[in-house]
Order: sequence, then structure tokens, then C-alpha cells
Amino acid sequence: MRLTLWTALIIFLLDQMSKWVVVHALNLRSVGEIIVVQPYLVFRMAWNEGVNFGLFSDYATLMRWVWVALAVGVSIWVVTWVRKEGFSAIGNLSAGMLVGGALGNAVDRVVYGAVADFLNMSCCGFSNPYSFNVADIAIFAGAFGLILFTGEDKKRA
Repeated sequence: MRLTLWTALIIFLLDQMSKWVVVHALNLRSVGEIIVVQPYLVFRMAWNEGVNFGLFSDYATLMRWVWVALAVGVSIWVVTWVRKEGFSAIGNLSAGMLVGGALGNAVDRVVYGAVADFLNMSCCGFSNPYSFNVADIAIFAGAFGLILFTGEDKKRA
């Protein structure tokens, strides 16, 4: 359980620090785009008022607090699940990544009214129009880890 909470805290802090550096210190909110290693890594400012790929952004005002409540609710549910089930180390890491990422994006919605996305990666002739952030990576990796490393096989072991 401690591993879950420490991982969540570390992911949350990495996410918030990376956003502060890019949005404020590098002034990406005004500059719009900073080429780091073209085309592989570009900092491109995007304010996501919806969910993945901007879905439901037409209802941003209404949905802002729904997404915050959902992130907090899912985080509480995941922590409760981890306490009840007693996952392996990788399950605890995965849960912490998901919780830290979810809370990082929730804080953005409270502070900015939208999630600050800035990482844009393209390769091999494909130009990716979407940006994401550290929290998004952690949420994806955490959810994937929970799917792979928890459940029935764990109970049989």
C-alpha cells in the first residue's frame, strides 16, 4: 500500500512540475510551440477541456467538475481496491501511476479549467496532431499494468 501512495505522490509531483516548467517557465502558453527534437519531440501547448483527444470538450463548463469528481472517485476506488486485495509490487506501482496521473489532471482542471497538454511526438512521416502530458502517460501505463498484473492469476499464485 505504501508503494502505491509513494508512486502516486511521485507521479503527481513529476506531472505538476513538468507542467509548471513548460507552461510557465518556458512560457509555452504564449509561445505555443517549442521544437525539442524535430519531429520526434515538440512541446505544443494544448488545453484539453474534454477527455482523451478532446472528447466532450463541447460541454467543458458543465463537465469540468464532473471530470474532477470522476478522477477523485476513481482514485479513491483504486486505493481501496489495493488495500483490500494486497497486490504485488508491480500491481501497487501500476495503481500508484494511475492515481497520481488522475489527480494531476484533476488539479489542472481546478487550476486552469482544462488539462495542460504539451508533449507532441511524431515519427516516420506521421504527423501527430495531439498533445499529451506526464499524467496521461502514467494513467495509460497504470491502467495497462492493473489489467496485466492483477486479477485471477494473482489469487492462484
